[in-house]
Amino acid sequence: MQTSIYHEEHETFRQSVRAFLEKEVVPRFPDWEAAGCVPHEVYQKLGDLGMLGLRVPVEYGGGGEDSFLYSSVWSEECSRAGVSLGGAATHMNLVIPYILHQGTEEQRKRWLPDMVAGRRMGAIAMTEPGTGSDLAGIRTTARLEGDHWVLSGSKTFITGGINADLVVVVARTSEHANRRVGLSLLVVDANSEGFSRGRNLEKIGLKATDTAELFFDDVAVPVDHLLGEEGQAFRYLAHNLVQERLGIALGAQVSAEKALRITVSYVKDRKAFGQPVSSFQNTKFKLASCHVEVTAGRALLDQAMRAHEAGELTAAEASTVKVYCTEMQNRVIDRCLQLHGGYGFMREYEIARMYTDSRISRIYGGTNEVQRVIIAKALGL
Repeated sequence: MQTSIYHEEHETFRQSVRAFLEKEVVPRFPDWEAAGCVPHEVYQKLGDLGMLGLRVPVEYGGGGEDSFLYSSVWSEECSRAGVSLGGAATHMNLVIPYILHQGTEEQRKRWLPDMVAGRRMGAIAMTEPGTGSDLAGIRTTARLEGDHWVLSGSKTFITGGINADLVVVVARTSEHANRRVGLSLLVVDANSEGFSRGRNLEKIGLKATDTAELFFDDVAVPVDHLLGEEGQAFRYLAHNLVQERLGIALGAQVSAEKALRITVSYVKDRKAFGQPVSSFQNTKFKLASCHVEVTAGRALLDQAMRAHEAGELTAAEASTVKVYCTEMQNRVIDRCLQLHGGYGFMREYEIARMYTDSRISRIYGGTNEVQRVIIAKALGL
């Protein structure tokens, strides 16, 4: 799919990513899917190549780049190769930015070099068993005692939770009539007493991505592990969720593009009733419709990416592109699977794995129902 948002430096980065994936990831990916986790040492290889810290200033060991387009290239190449790298995207695009933008200078110096190098991986723990997308309903609490916070509660569906060395936890540090007030961000070291991981949750898709339950039983968190100002987590989350939702839309778009590409190839080779499946009018119309939707998605996404690069993408705009691209992704992949016939139901065929992997895109990062609430508010409704 044609796009004009990339420059020469992004294409150079693309070649490095593609070479790494083909050598280090593709041959091992089936084993990672079976294990439900990417080996931690893989992230150090990514760190050695400088891929985890491209957008981190050089004084903390990063590449000093500003552009989110590197993440776009990364997503496209992972989709092209049919692989994922577990919690790497969360680490790069969510956890590191929280520390970079909300952290103190001392915190940045303490944590970022190891995170850029892949020695310490990060996760963010927002979702709780009883809250889902309702962040204001968070019940995990932290009370201040002397020189530390005492953190208690549990989180679930935490991407990268098994591999995480540092966890940014959203906790309620004070009570207020407005539930959005009183939430804070605490950085928890995974070696802390009272911190434990539950099972690596078994999902229908994204098999290689570790997704964990996390438990905090009176974990003592040093006061200097508070990220940003006390009680301001909801504001930080609202700001950073814009980029998260754009990233989800990006992943959905490139997934839909790939589904269309591999299905066009498949129907040309596959025969039914003595002729290629591509020769039937139904096939032509279905894939033509997919092309129309994918083309529209790319135009909408590129517009959003340009706005984000300029620092102008609003929450409602991010929600809009997430809703469109994820729902389009699901429609396109469903049609493409149907055109594979019975083989589309077999996990040895990539379209089958794409089908199960894609279903989460309408749920995480805030369900599409929540996105519609945000969009409606922007309309004055």
